[in-house]
Amino acid sequence: MNLTNSSTGEEIVPVAMAIHELVNRLPITMRTQKFGGVRIEEGKVLETDYTGPILEKVLLEGEISNETPQDGPYKGTPVIVVPLIENNEVIAAVGVIDTTKGIYSDIMEMTRRPEQNEPDNTKGEFY
Repeated sequence: MNLTNSSTGEEIVPVAMAIHELVNRLPITMRTQKFGGVRIEEGKVLETDYTGPILEKVLLEGEISNETPQDGPYKGTPVIVVPLIENNEVIAAVGVIDTTKGIYSDIMEMTRRPEQNEPDNTKGEFY
């Protein structure tokens, strides 16, 4: 598969579906810079020309966003959206909709390996 900034919703379904399965079938949204993308829930593609406010924000800014949309189908539900960057260009954005109301994010933080939370004495920082 060749993912580009102009891949269509139909073309990105395999990647989005793989991510959907990796996160235990939490809803997934994904779109590219030039075309609307996919919205997947419960193993089914619901849309292939989808966009959302946080996806668009991440495409524009190129930064991870962890927030709660104020409109759209996921209004009031926390989302985590990440940019896919290639050659310093944001080509797509992928979002996980945390329908667990934050429990998913909390579990991910709580289950970090202890050595990831140990201070790095050479830098005086925590990781």
